[in-house]
Amino acid sequence: MTMLDALAGRWAGDEEVATTRWGQGGPAKGFVQARCELGGRVLVQEYREERDGKPALQAHAVVAAGPEHDQYSLYWFDSYGFVPSTPAPGVWDGRQLTFVRSSPRGQTRHIYAMQGEDCFTLRLESSFDGGVNWEPVLAGTYHRVE
Repeated sequence: MTMLDALAGRWAGDEEVATTRWGQGGPAKGFVQARCELGGRVLVQEYREERDGKPALQAHAVVAAGPEHDQYSLYWFDSYGFVPSTPAPGVWDGRQLTFVRSSPRGQTRHIYAMQGEDCFTLRLESSFDGGVNWEPVLAGTYHRVE
């Protein structure tokens, strides 16, 4: 089973959102629906976040496996208006899949880690100084619901 296969499915979880320049922090619920496409080389992911029972951030992500078994690319689109000019490079190190997206707004690091077959964690962190310092954005733990 590949990392993309492991992330496929329907997931729900609790999140802690940090207060950032984009908004107020606090608890949230996250919902992920993901499926493998193109012979298992691409993961298409739909994400939505609810805060106080109301829709908040929504995102559409496409993760593509690279030619090397540990290299991936992330294309991330979200309801804050982020449209990637280039894919974020990612690396699977055997424990976690890490991407770093870069834009004029700074950098965002996505860290996916499986916690068994039916649970994964996601941490998002931002840097505004070229990756020297990282600030928390989101920490979530998701459980398979289907």
